[in-house]
Amino acid sequence: MTYHHLSLDERNQIQQRLNQGHTIRAIAQELNRPPSTISRDIQRGKSRAQTNTYCAAQTHRAAHQQRHRGHGKLSMDHPNWPTIRDYLDQGWSPQQITGRLKHMYPDQSAWVVSHQTIYAFIHAQPRGELKKELTSYLRKKGKPSKAATDARGKIANMRLIHDRLEEIDGRSLGGHWEGDLIKGAGNKSAVGTLVERKSRFVVLVKLPDSTAASVLQGFSDAFERIPAVIRESMTYDQGKEMACHEALSERIKLDIYFCDPHSPWQRGSNENANGLIREYLPKGLDLSTFDQSYLDQIARALNGRPRKVLGFMTPDEVFSQEVIRLKAAVALQP
Repeated sequence: MTYHHLSLDERNQIQQRLNQGHTIRAIAQELNRPPSTISRDIQRGKSRAQTNTYCAAQTHRAAHQQRHRGHGKLSMDHPNWPTIRDYLDQGWSPQQITGRLKHMYPDQSAWVVSHQTIYAFIHAQPRGELKKELTSYLRKKGKPSKAATDARGKIANMRLIHDRLEEIDGRSLGGHWEGDLIKGAGNKSAVGTLVERKSRFVVLVKLPDSTAASVLQGFSDAFERIPAVIRESMTYDQGKEMACHEALSERIKLDIYFCDPHSPWQRGSNENANGLIREYLPKGLDLSTFDQSYLDQIARALNGRPRKVLGFMTPDEVFSQEVIRLKAAVALQP
């Protein structure tokens, strides 16, 4: 199920039913909406109008303006694209660019785009030299920590987390994953866990063992079942099972980054998901006894739970919305 904003027709019905003395719960039942959605819209409508009367047209107009303020579409034809491109060339971050545009055009919102929109525009470019050039502008310039420097060489040709795009840290776009293994009794069996950072969407992968070859095949198969538009990067720890990371990256066209040693918080979404998964697969069990069908059932259960961090939407709902949004963004590209 995908959440949709209230339409003007729905708001007109809310106004009419309120005038007729209907309760919020009765209105919600008629519109097939959660009572909380109706209640919030009524309160926000009254607050915006600074009155105790709910006005459908005014509430709808204000909500529409709020959703789209600073999030206008960006394209090569946008009047400010040359300016944005120039600032990117100079090493400015999207946040700095948006702030500057707001300063330059305080009364012309159409000339201002949000930093999320800039990230989305770059992210939606087809793979090629242009995307490579644009994403290079977003690379972090900070120096890696001593722990990160000391860890180099354990796995060949690692790209460390300090080289990740800024957009990944901010969770402003979907398609960026965290990965890990959970081990069975005696570390003789393993299950791969993948978590999409923005939606917290979980994928579990049955593995015959925890060797690099098995992880390469298992993760390749798992990612190939995920829409290409929402698989951009994966962040992993420095476990030896990722020794074939270059082959994995090439197979599924996915950027792979590695955390600092002993820094599980750098994959916080995955660590949290692993804790939830352990409720189904407790430590000390032989994980090889669980087939992929059962692992899929666990993933469906986790992806179907409302999450506070997602505004009480489910990971499945947010993931589906993001796939639709990203496909639409790609379709609009020349």
